[in-house]
Amino acid sequence: MTQTLTLRRPDDWHLHLRDGAMLRAVLPESARHFARAIIMPNLVPPVVTSHDARAYRDRIMAALPDGVDFTPLMTLYLTEQTDPDDVADAHASGLISAVKLYPAGATTNSASGVRDFDKVRGVLDKMAEIGLPLCVHGEVTDADIDIFDREAVFIDRVLDPVRRATPGLRVVMEHITTRDGVDYVQSNAQDLAATITTHHLVINRNHILVGGIKPHYYCLPVAKREEHRLALRRAATSGDARFFLGTDSAPHTDPNKESACGCAGCFTAPNTMSILAHVFEEENALNRLEGFTSLHGPAFYGLPPNEAQITLTKGDTVTYPDKIETEDGPVTVFDPGFALHWQVT
Repeated sequence: MTQTLTLRRPDDWHLHLRDGAMLRAVLPESARHFARAIIMPNLVPPVVTSHDARAYRDRIMAALPDGVDFTPLMTLYLTEQTDPDDVADAHASGLISAVKLYPAGATTNSASGVRDFDKVRGVLDKMAEIGLPLCVHGEVTDADIDIFDREAVFIDRVLDPVRRATPGLRVVMEHITTRDGVDYVQSNAQDLAATITTHHLVINRNHILVGGIKPHYYCLPVAKREEHRLALRRAATSGDARFFLGTDSAPHTDPNKESACGCAGCFTAPNTMSILAHVFEEENALNRLEGFTSLHGPAFYGLPPNEAQITLTKGDTVTYPDKIETEDGPVTVFDPGFALHWQVT
């Protein structure tokens, strides 16, 4: 029996589009369903100034297929040399929607990230003053901290002290992966939100490691124990406006994923809405899917929800290509490991 569900057109509050040939190949996959997206700045070299952000936005718009309505929401990559005035000017002009914090060495192309948080105090103070959100990759990179504990330690050692030292700073904890992250967001009534990815609602660390290493499930932050996955599902489907979708869709070519030192990232842009409808239906929360994908994020960022709508239809099994081809090589599409029956129609 066919079912339909109509939502305001969703937004993606954490997206990697890369650059060059990869950008041209993956952009249509996100623009097909999403009206806006927060664009990650961890290119090589990174997007650190307003000039960089403007040039990157121009490249994105040039790669957008004709007739497609999609707005890239640009971010700046926070470094210890970031100029507070440049950040403020970029925000005032409408060029940027956030600044991104990468602890140095935490993830893909994060070598330019922050090591000494005292050196970015002026930028954070300016952001609190003007209401510009800080998007945080929430992991410590200390060699003595187990990779599965990096998020919880970051909250205690870095995030909470930074927020206490900078009253009014609006923070998005991106791609949370733990019950600790959920609990921290829920314990704070204002100026704090979190994005949750599609793939962290589906996989735990067993999916990566049991029966052989599955490189296309490897991501950073790495998937955790099942108890943490379930905490994320409860948060995403709860209707709590502090949680919203950030896919962290992160394309890498197959040779770069399937290597002796494989890259981190799951490419979920093509099938995210199908997977989310499946997850929310399993949790008896289809009535809350629009909030998670289309309403909570705009509310936090001070933007109106999209007027356009999409319709999801449930019917026979939906198939997606296993890979998309790019000039750089094939990119594998995330496989949730179960049949999908919802699709955008």
